[in-house]
Amino acid sequence: MTMSSLEPTNVELRYKIQPRKSDAEQALAGGSDFDPFALRDNEHPTTDNETLTHLLKASLGTGILGMPFAFMCSGLIMGIFATIMTAFICTHCSYVLVKCGHKLYYRTRRTKMTFAEIAETAFQKGPKWCRGFAPVAKFSILFGLFLTYFGTCSVYTVIVASNFEQVIEHWTGTHVSLRLIICALLIPLILIAWVPNLKYLAPVSMVANVFMGLGLAITFYYLVQDLPPLEQREYSVMSTLPQFFSITIFAMEAIGVVMPLENNMKTPQSFLGICGVLSQGMSGVTLIYMLLGFLGYLHYGEGTQESIALNLPIEEWPAQAVKVLISLAVYCTFGLQFFVCLEIVWDGIKEKCTKRPIVVNYVLRTVMVTAAVVLAVAVPTIGPFMGLIGAFCFSILGLIFPVMIELIVHWEDGFGKYNWILWKNILITICGIGCLFFGSQAAIKDIIKTYRDAAPK
Repeated sequence: MTMSSLEPTNVELRYKIQPRKSDAEQALAGGSDFDPFALRDNEHPTTDNETLTHLLKASLGTGILGMPFAFMCSGLIMGIFATIMTAFICTHCSYVLVKCGHKLYYRTRRTKMTFAEIAETAFQKGPKWCRGFAPVAKFSILFGLFLTYFGTCSVYTVIVASNFEQVIEHWTGTHVSLRLIICALLIPLILIAWVPNLKYLAPVSMVANVFMGLGLAITFYYLVQDLPPLEQREYSVMSTLPQFFSITIFAMEAIGVVMPLENNMKTPQSFLGICGVLSQGMSGVTLIYMLLGFLGYLHYGEGTQESIALNLPIEEWPAQAVKVLISLAVYCTFGLQFFVCLEIVWDGIKEKCTKRPIVVNYVLRTVMVTAAVVLAVAVPTIGPFMGLIGAFCFSILGLIFPVMIELIVHWEDGFGKYNWILWKNILITICGIGCLFFGSQAAIKDIIKTYRDAAPK
């Protein structure tokens, strides 16, 4: 019997669906006694609850305040189903990334990997045609993550300063320079960036969740007052539905913190699963997003602003409290967003800093925070630019790259019955390209509007 006669049989067997096994069961079946989770060495591992706290804080950012506007773009009923679908896609892509990471732990006998290392290893261990792209994949992810999260740190600085500026001007009646307030935030931001690891950052994220929860509770109080009948609002709007998806995906997406959280867990197996940390966190986030979006649009209708906080009466102290609480929540979140940037840079230089690594690490933290604040001072209108970067990076990093990695990891094992993994990932890739296009289009319009409004009359 010739080899050519065996090839069709191999191909046919490769793509037959097999009973689902855990990564550990697959490793044992292959004769491997390597357990990456038991051998993982974390000096300060985080518990499941601490990881859940971080995940909630990463997903419940300032983007949630734009959900009522998103519902205005989709309609009440369409908004509910579209939010669930968006949350499912974002959660699935994060799940896929971690799941592929776990498979590669066993294949490479490593105990942890970053997002970029997962992509690099997947390409290296994949079919021959993609192995040369491994360095490009790693660099693209590192560059995209750093650009996005470093820019986010600058935007957070502007958001905190802007909210405090509004409250100070309301109470004092005098104009305070936004750039001056940004400069005043330098020392507090450096202090929160000095929190050494995610274990000690967990209480800060808990405080941020409390502040955000209080701010949202007051917002809900305003929204449930004198609600109009449902018939006065649109149930479904198709013309602006792409704008809904752009707003919601970029509000929910937290792909950059997924692997840092998993890498620091005491029990990383608990991150996945139907009742895992990821599912619990995203289920709660989705519910809050839907509720705020639904009530916000129902209450304000066509007058809904891009941030629901702008609809609240500034002359009333509860509305002022919302601005302060959200500002404090964003400040506390700064440390988690900054950790992503720090990890990228530190992993690139730590092997060269063997004499006084702790001192160098804290100097690096200080320099990076200072650079983010300087950028915010130089360009206080950085928000629209980050919208463009976010539209570009989150579409590629959050949707397209995870499914691409999954295809490469499953290349030899097959894509399941009827190649369902392949077709599913093609659909997600199309969604990612759509978000890239419509998100970039909306961000460019915001940039033009910002500078047109700022131009002298």
